[in-house]
Amino acid sequence: MRHFRHLTPERLGALFHRPPAEFTADAPVSTLAMALGATLYSPATREELAEDVRKQAARGVVSMVLCLEDSIADADVPWAEENLVHQLGALAEAGSGEELPLLFVRVRAAEQITGLVRRLGPAVRLLSGFVLPKFTEYHSMVFLEALTEAEASCGRRLFAMPVLESPQLLHRETRPATLAGIAGMLEKYRERILALRLGVTDFCSAYGLRRTPDMTAYDVQIVASVIGDVVNVLGRADGTGFTVTGPVWEYFRPQERMFKPQLRQSPFRSGRAEEMRTALIEHDMDGLLREIALDRANGLLGKTCIHPSHVAPVHALSVVSHEEFCDATDVLRPERGGGGVLRSAYTNKMNEVKPHRAWAERTLLRGEVFGVAREGVSFVELLAAGVK
Repeated sequence: MRHFRHLTPERLGALFHRPPAEFTADAPVSTLAMALGATLYSPATREELAEDVRKQAARGVVSMVLCLEDSIADADVPWAEENLVHQLGALAEAGSGEELPLLFVRVRAAEQITGLVRRLGPAVRLLSGFVLPKFTEYHSMVFLEALTEAEASCGRRLFAMPVLESPQLLHRETRPATLAGIAGMLEKYRERILALRLGVTDFCSAYGLRRTPDMTAYDVQIVASVIGDVVNVLGRADGTGFTVTGPVWEYFRPQERMFKPQLRQSPFRSGRAEEMRTALIEHDMDGLLREIALDRANGLLGKTCIHPSHVAPVHALSVVSHEEFCDATDVLRPERGGGGVLRSAYTNKMNEVKPHRAWAERTLLRGEVFGVAREGVSFVELLAAGVK
């Protein structure tokens, strides 16, 4: 697998100072967690699910969640399980030469993990793991034990992606104890935890809220406070933390604008970039773009997506800029090991070696997975290239 793999070598060379690297489902956890990018959710009831997976892979999707939980009705669960087993079996029979995304199943009950692994048989090789709903210290044990049992029975590595969405995590009086309990449970199963996902829709639901397309999750103060505390406790860069992914963006239809788009103020080039500018205006992605930027600023990586149109913006904004790359490599030069302060190669900031080391290491890992843009290549050009 490789991000932007649909681009020709010539186009890659024109856009990237360092192109995205290849990786496999057997890559180290740190690489896979970074490479998730825009994780596209799809209901397991879709009758063309296998074809959907192929189609999204061709469009640049690297991770998908096939959902058996909130996206389907309770009465449809048996049919959804049957359909999921059938569709993954069809994908497996098609041959191992296909480049498929990392595939995860979002379950609603622990017994679904062991049951699905058993029913899938050889097709389980297509699965990278399971998404665990409403994760808390007490609710999670049965899921993680089931995952351990399933992993042993099928003989392959299976990851967990817990969803942090419980009321106990949202409510101020129970949040500290809930976070502490979650941290202890995650540490116990650290080798199986790929990333943590945030259930912002559930957080809003607890207070009867829903953000508009002009508002990001960070504009809803109750939600923003939870994100900050989750990153504070579970997303630390000192080796004790985990990758925390960005929340879902719910909108994909054109909506009236309330804020002047930042994107319109940027210089656009002619041709494909101008077409992309028009498409962005028509599809009202300003809120999504702002939220992706705020995700990064608040320590989140990747994003939960419910519509294919969200994938290209997430991946384009994940590419490391040439300026970021220069700063990160300067900070991590061996001769800088003793610390100190230096002027950036772009002469517009000071880089402090010790305080910026963790940022630099994360930036270079992101650059390995998503690539490093050439000097002067803008987000708009990367976005245009990412749309297929």
